[in-house]
Amino acid sequence: MIATTQRWYFDIIEKCMRFDFIALLAIRLYLLPVLYEGAQSKVLGFSNTVAWFAASHAQGGLDLPFPTLLAFLATSTEVVGLILIALGLFTRLIAIPMIVVMSVASMMVHWSHGWLAIASNNMESAQRMSSFIHWLSTNFPGRYNYITELGDPVILNNGIEFSTTYFIMLLILFFYGGGRYISCDYWLKKKFG
Repeated sequence: MIATTQRWYFDIIEKCMRFDFIALLAIRLYLLPVLYEGAQSKVLGFSNTVAWFAASHAQGGLDLPFPTLLAFLATSTEVVGLILIALGLFTRLIAIPMIVVMSVASMMVHWSHGWLAIASNNMESAQRMSSFIHWLSTNFPGRYNYITELGDPVILNNGIEFSTTYFIMLLILFFYGGGRYISCDYWLKKKFG
């Protein structure tokens, strides 16, 4: 009975593993809008990115040396990463600089804000938002309805939660690649490997 159950279990797992490429494709697709937003904001606002990298901590900046060079490296990594991850091309290779960029962002920008990316209800910022929403509903019900009709507004805490999630996804792509069938890596390996 136990041997039959084990065999049945492993047969099901083996059949499911034929579709393991879906998970890697899902990770790639999930990362695309995130990478696009980061890359687009840096490309279109490159001078602002350089200024932010150069500004002192007191001015809300990162106070980095060689801000133009580092902004160029971060921007080009995100742009090239976006394209390669979309295609599933050199996925493992591009994951390395993307992991570095994500790690630096986590440590320099998000670390001081703690874990949560979105403020929880017991944080002061969320309590202030709740008070504001109550005030708005009492004094300007039309504006309250406009603001809340698509869902409750939230306060961004800017913690490391999201960047850690993206880091883990990139780490998975580094170890497993772009996946079978729907990645250029798979077809290149099939042709030349």
